[in-house]
Amino acid sequence: MKKFHWFKQISNDGTKLKRRLSLGEYKRAVSWSKYLVSSGAEIKGEEEEEWSADMSQLLIGNKFATGRHSRIYRGVYKQRDVAIKLVSQPEEDGDLAALLEKQFTSEVALLFRLCHPNIITFVGACKKPPVFCIITEYLAGGSLRKYLHQQEPYSLPLNLVLKLALDIAHGMLYLHSQGILHRDLKSENLLLGEDMCVKVADFGISCLESQCGSAKGFTGTYRWMAPEMIKEKHHTRKVDVYSFGIVFWELLTALTPFDNMTPEQAAFAVCQKNARPPLPSTCPVAFRRLINRCWSSNPNRRPHFEEIVDILENFAASLEQDPEFLLSYTPSSDHTLPRWLPKCIAVKN
Repeated sequence: MKKFHWFKQISNDGTKLKRRLSLGEYKRAVSWSKYLVSSGAEIKGEEEEEWSADMSQLLIGNKFATGRHSRIYRGVYKQRDVAIKLVSQPEEDGDLAALLEKQFTSEVALLFRLCHPNIITFVGACKKPPVFCIITEYLAGGSLRKYLHQQEPYSLPLNLVLKLALDIAHGMLYLHSQGILHRDLKSENLLLGEDMCVKVADFGISCLESQCGSAKGFTGTYRWMAPEMIKEKHHTRKVDVYSFGIVFWELLTALTPFDNMTPEQAAFAVCQKNARPPLPSTCPVAFRRLINRCWSSNPNRRPHFEEIVDILENFAASLEQDPEFLLSYTPSSDHTLPRWLPKCIAVKN
């Protein structure tokens, strides 16, 4: 059996493990690695691209996540901690193989052009069918969803909820400024770095807004999906605002939206009954009003992320001046905020 010298196992702290791979681990490693490199040479993609990675510099460690058609490993690339997403094309399904290749090409093209502290950093990629590889920075905090599920329900301090929501909003504002729709914004696709910094990740089904048509045949995640996408209608960047509203609810509750329903039941309830996850009674009015706007059934009533960032930044400034602000704030009849906040961010219905 051919040996692949670049494939070296590393531990969770980045050091090489002394134990040998088990036979099962070795066979699984080879089954994927044989598509990516041959030993003794610098291998790039099927065609050299500006984003092509030198796979001889890649060390692959332990798998920490699995998708329907992908596996994600921790690794080291040129002495840098990275996450390695391997996407495998099914040999028996040509249509699915073509779709996965299209998604890979789109994801790499989008990631390559992005640079923001609240967006996952792209490192490189390798395209050599039937396996594609995307390398990004590794964030030790894992997904926001994993973190929330480790907390007691309704236990996150409001200042932390605000901080996390603002990080996400900053990332999404930048993404939309680049003309990109994420289309699968959810806590599982939000990663935690140092100092609880949130970074938006997983652009597998993202697209340029100018190229997004209807959602026919679209495969997203129903619990976070805007009703117009569930109905397979034309959609705009406002679908991400709806999903942000659901994520904001997750921050407040540390629960899974519509956890008493199947995804299909949740989709039906959202579209046919205008259902939304119940906001806790302890939810500050300031947050409640913003969330209700974000997940409005009418996309035109949802705010843009520019307004969302303005609102949350002013909430944060007010909280610094008055630690009880979120608990004591009551909107006036004309929906204006306290006088130390600019009127331009008044929360509307």
